[in-house]
Amino acid sequence: MAELAKGVRVSGAERDTLAATLKARYDKGESIRALAQSSGRSYGFVHRLLIESGQALRGRGGATRGTRAKDT
Repeated sequence: MAELAKGVRVSGAERDTLAATLKARYDKGESIRALAQSSGRSYGFVHRLLIESGQALRGRGGATRGTRAKDT
């Protein structure tokens, strides 16, 4: 993906194309941070674009607070 110039407004068909591309890559497992870095946009911009495109976002990784399954 070609890096977009910093601060350039992305709108119209170009925004729709970018949203579809990022959504497809996110579906394949790339993180929002990786998408932001490769596209030259901020984390917030990519996050907002995914939300606007109807993408269901994955939960955060790491340890969860809950009860562990007991060994039997």
